[in-house]
Amino acid sequence: MSSIKQFQVTFDCAEPERVARFWCEVLGYAVSPPPSGFATWDDFDRSQPPEDRGKWFACSDPSGVGPRLFFQRVPESKVVKNRVHLCVRVGTGLVGEERLAALEAECARLIPLGAVRVRLLYDGNDSCIVMQDIEGNEFCLD
Repeated sequence: MSSIKQFQVTFDCAEPERVARFWCEVLGYAVSPPPSGFATWDDFDRSQPPEDRGKWFACSDPSGVGPRLFFQRVPESKVVKNRVHLCVRVGTGLVGEERLAALEAECARLIPLGAVRVRLLYDGNDSCIVMQDIEGNEFCLD
């Protein structure tokens, strides 16, 4: 059995470029190159029929360690809680008040970008902040 070496995470969304740029800011990612043969995503979009323009966008970890994120426009809006979500690991190795402070600082950075704080989970030692991205997709600051 062979093991998979790479994977991408795909987001269904209404505005692929907008959501991709949000996640670039959250994760320190960069806009991925467009499909082969195109210098920019705008060039790629101009090659598409009008109904498909702005339908896809992608970003990736500039270090090559994290997965590529792909965003695709879908007609339906988000209705219920995600079954899969990203955990943004900003408090790794920290506990108690020190961990909570790191999570709160990251939360404060993301809210002006359009993120929404949903709730804090804190037991005095371990903590997590549940948030939503600019289209309501849940993620955690962990």
